[in-house]
Amino acid sequence: MYFPDQDPNMNPRPDGRKPKAGKGGAKVVALCLCCALLGGAAGFGGALAAGMLYKGQEQTGQTVVEQNKPAPQISTVVSTPEGQLAPGQVYAANVDACVGITVSTTTNIYGYTTTSAATGSGFVMSADGYIITNHHVIEKAAKDPAVPITVTFQNGDSYKARLVGSEADNDVAVLKIQAEGLKTVTMGDSDKLVVGEAVYAIGNPLGELTYTLTDGLISALDRVITTGSGNDAASMNMLQTNCAINSGNSGGPLFNAKGEVIGITTAKMSSGDSNAATVEGLGFAIPINDVKPIIADLVEHGYVTGKPYLGITVSSVTAADAQRYNLSVGAYVESVEEGSCAEKAGLQVGDIITAIDDTVVTTHSALVATKATYRAGDTVTLKIVRSHQEMELQVTFDEEPPAGAAAQQPQQTRPDQQAQPGGQYQNPFGGIFGWPFSNFFG
Repeated sequence: MYFPDQDPNMNPRPDGRKPKAGKGGAKVVALCLCCALLGGAAGFGGALAAGMLYKGQEQTGQTVVEQNKPAPQISTVVSTPEGQLAPGQVYAANVDACVGITVSTTTNIYGYTTTSAATGSGFVMSADGYIITNHHVIEKAAKDPAVPITVTFQNGDSYKARLVGSEADNDVAVLKIQAEGLKTVTMGDSDKLVVGEAVYAIGNPLGELTYTLTDGLISALDRVITTGSGNDAASMNMLQTNCAINSGNSGGPLFNAKGEVIGITTAKMSSGDSNAATVEGLGFAIPINDVKPIIADLVEHGYVTGKPYLGITVSSVTAADAQRYNLSVGAYVESVEEGSCAEKAGLQVGDIITAIDDTVVTTHSALVATKATYRAGDTVTLKIVRSHQEMELQVTFDEEPPAGAAAQQPQQTRPDQQAQPGGQYQNPFGGIFGWPFSNFFG
């Protein structure tokens, strides 16, 4: 696959992050970021006006938290059969609110840093310059504040943008440019979609064919799509469409026939064969209702609030690992953060988590997915195995800190051959190392 945001009274804190149960899970053969690594800039999106006041800013790296302003209001318009537009009308009403996003730098042969064209799309959320796109479009800038982000409109206007906040789990990011009176679009209600409904995308396919309109239908709802593989795998609820979505469309808007944004175009399925043509008619978009509260949190706080946090690092004990080391299948605890809820509950290095409440945990990914169904402050029962003895611990989740704080965790070593007491393993070349395949887990 190629990877080419509520009402005025809404609570900006999202509920659980678990993907909706799929009505038909799609097996993704290959899923790649939809940023076009080609020459040219531009892309697009739709948006909604939400006036906000600024009285002060606090900046850490590339994420800026703006203080003393009211929470953003993201209005929802319920779709009805009346008022549908022709494709050309959808385009004319929204193209001026669509943007191209260029994020990347390279070092030339003389050692100077220059901007290159890794292009995605986005759309304007408010007249004062808030723009929505995918996290993977701006991922390089999220990791390195020195990487510039450029936003370009159809009329040629170009702005430097700052990253307000991003959320990798749901592949959403919010940017801000210094501008006023921008054209915006209306947010729709993705919960009202039906299979067979007409949809339209405006985007930047291939990074060069800027401001392109494509059309299609809603092919299916609530597709649970898994991106990545192994410990990097993540599942998301998606809309399936046959609307043409290509590299460079990432982060752009998917409109219904009333010209309302009902999704963020994100992925396209490929055959997985580098010598074969891309699979046609299989595109995916994030339902806009799934990310409205996330967007509100990003604007107000710079990160998503209420996400549950354990404060441990874990790795998977597979069936093969369990047989080889005489352990239980589950999530092996490699480290426990001092002062975390896990430490307070008595979780120790070497414990193997086998379940959260009644949900069985067999891998690191399963632990992450199950945890995402809860919120900070929820109390759960962790079923663990310690020294081959089954135990239960009561844990009340902390709130996950912003990404910058979460990154300051112990670094994990790798490998291991022969089992040692305390959950460590002896390297045949000498020295004690941690369990292999470690991954940080909040």
